[in-house]
Amino acid sequence: MRTVTVGLLGCGTVGQQVLRLLERRRDIFDNLGVRIEVTGVLVRDAARERDVPPGTPLTSDPAFLGESSVLVEALGGIDHPLALLLPYLRSGRPVITANKALLAECWDDLREHALAGRLYYEASVMAGTPVIGPMSTVLRASTFTRLQAVLNGTCNYILTQMEGGKAYADALAQAQALGYAEDPPTLDVGGFDTAHKLTVLARFCADGNFPYSAVEVRGIEDVTLEDVAQARAAGERIKLVAELRREGEGWHASVSPRRLPVTHALCNEGASRNAMVYEGEECGALIFAGGGAGGMVTASAMVGDLLDWLIGFPGHVPLH
Repeated sequence: MRTVTVGLLGCGTVGQQVLRLLERRRDIFDNLGVRIEVTGVLVRDAARERDVPPGTPLTSDPAFLGESSVLVEALGGIDHPLALLLPYLRSGRPVITANKALLAECWDDLREHALAGRLYYEASVMAGTPVIGPMSTVLRASTFTRLQAVLNGTCNYILTQMEGGKAYADALAQAQALGYAEDPPTLDVGGFDTAHKLTVLARFCADGNFPYSAVEVRGIEDVTLEDVAQARAAGERIKLVAELRREGEGWHASVSPRRLPVTHALCNEGASRNAMVYEGEECGALIFAGGGAGGMVTASAMVGDLLDWLIGFPGHVPLH
């Protein structure tokens, strides 16, 4: 057995489930001849009680990064994780992250590390539903034409509640009470979370340097009960849709509320889940659907990335 040292940044909903899953799947690590040792878990308050395995080394001191062979980032945000990750990546060691905002907005800092295979980020777009893996490998043989996706569970929930007669403000308040939406909820309902995810996807099928600023963004704040009722009367549903399609010699990326036929894959497969329709000339239309949020769902993809690294697969490499 060889020991692999793992550092974890953050111990919120996702970080706690990463630790739980590392414990639960000891069998698969044993089969690889690997013993996982968590060198440290970076938190603001190490004395705060958390649902983690006994003996978890919680600390507010990031010194353990020097002892970690691989780093799992579950902090969220941009500036703080970037300051910690860049020196680590420059040392040649790999990082696993679900941080779509960081990936979308700080690509100039991160791209060289992604090209070198040091960045693993399957969980950044649809959590445990694998879309980045296929797009960064087998789907590159097919000529990409378009994708459409529903990528934000909070907006999905609110629009579904509005279909049941709840006003937008009431549906949003309920989503916040259930912990689905942040306070303030702008990142979700304003479409920015979806735009971050669309930017990450675009770098695998359109342009490896696709900028976040190129995404046209409109959220669901102005959708009314009348809009929802009119769509329903026409046999349609309103969804917050991310779309990437060819336009002339370039690409057009947008996030906006769209009326779709109730028979559309994003209304069926994505009824209460994240979903994506990927279209290529040779592969045809492919549908991906599944859980796009949640602690254990996200952790499953992050631990999957860890297994890929242990086996020897490189991280997710964008288009050159």
